[in-house]
Amino acid sequence: MKQALSIIAKIHECANHIITEELNKNGIKGLVPSHGDILAALYDKDNMTMKDIADKIRRTRPTVTVLVEKLEKLGFVKKTASDTDKRYTFISLTEKAKAFEPVFWEISNNLNEKLYKNIPSDDYDKLENLLLTILQNAKE
Repeated sequence: MKQALSIIAKIHECANHIITEELNKNGIKGLVPSHGDILAALYDKDNMTMKDIADKIRRTRPTVTVLVEKLEKLGFVKKTASDTDKRYTFISLTEKAKAFEPVFWEISNNLNEKLYKNIPSDDYDKLENLLLTILQNAKE
């Protein structure tokens, strides 16, 4: 049990390598695995504020800001100031990002199939609940 964190880190490293390879195979340049959470959040609900995205993906606002700026430079998102309150900026998907969505989900599904292979489906929820508990403990 004392190796759990090391194992989690190695899984994360392997998953990032798989994602990077899949992006390269699909000719997607510039995107990195850390952009995935933001894209997934926007695919779920387009046109969100930085705060909404940060809350949804459980990352800090400064981290989200850096990632969104990179996505904007790559042409995947655009920023729009609120019409009613200039303090709020909304992030939305571009046509390029919308066209990429099927590839995004294919990469995600392939990754999940590979990582969860040979694990009984009954254990999926148990594993996720245990990992969420570890995450919550780490934040206390």
